Amino acid sequence: MVYPIVAYGDPVLRARAANIPADFADLDKLIADMFETMAHAHGVGLAAPQINKSIRLFVVDSTPMVSDPNEENPRFRQPALRRAFINPVMVEETGAAWGFDEGCLSIPGIHEQVQRPERVRLRYEDEQRQVREEEFDGIAARIIQHEYDHLEGVLFTDHLNALKKRLLKNRLTRISKGEVDADYRMRFAGGGRR
Repeated sequence: MVYPIVAYGDPVLRARAANIPADFADLDKLIADMFETMAHAHGVGLAAPQINKSIRLFVVDSTPMVSDPNEENPRFRQPALRRAFINPVMVEETGAAWGFDEGCLSIPGIHEQVQRPERVRLRYEDEQRQVREEEFDGIAARIIQHEYDHLEGVLFTDHLNALKKRLLKNRLTRISKGEVDADYRMRFAGGGRR
């Protein structure tokens, strides 16, 4: 099932997501639906709040960003990561900050340079609900940090300086009102859909 993506301005994107209990029904189906929704929207990551579910779950598929073995930037020369992260906890962010133009399925048409640390250590449950702790770097770390932010109620635009935020204010307001061009279904604050 392909879910509509929640657009900027919906309060679910600003709430800290709740942990997923052990007896959560149909988690496997939800994860499969999230991968399908992400692929349909041509994304590399999707957090549950972006489909109007305020729970601590996100999925990642970095394949489109690491598929070129001749890539000069070592941050992109790594195996593709395709995984679901349940109840993640950011243990540590380390390394030099590096900039990259980030975008977000909930904020279509806007891409801005965001600085993030090079490596992360994350504790999470895998799809079998086994606890794992793992370190990620390069583009995988960046995608994880972006999606983890969603679970904390943080958007990539929150990382921008005050001037950039002012310059984007009108565009963000238009997105929240449904004045947006996206090639996937969206859900807007107040329940509107397009």
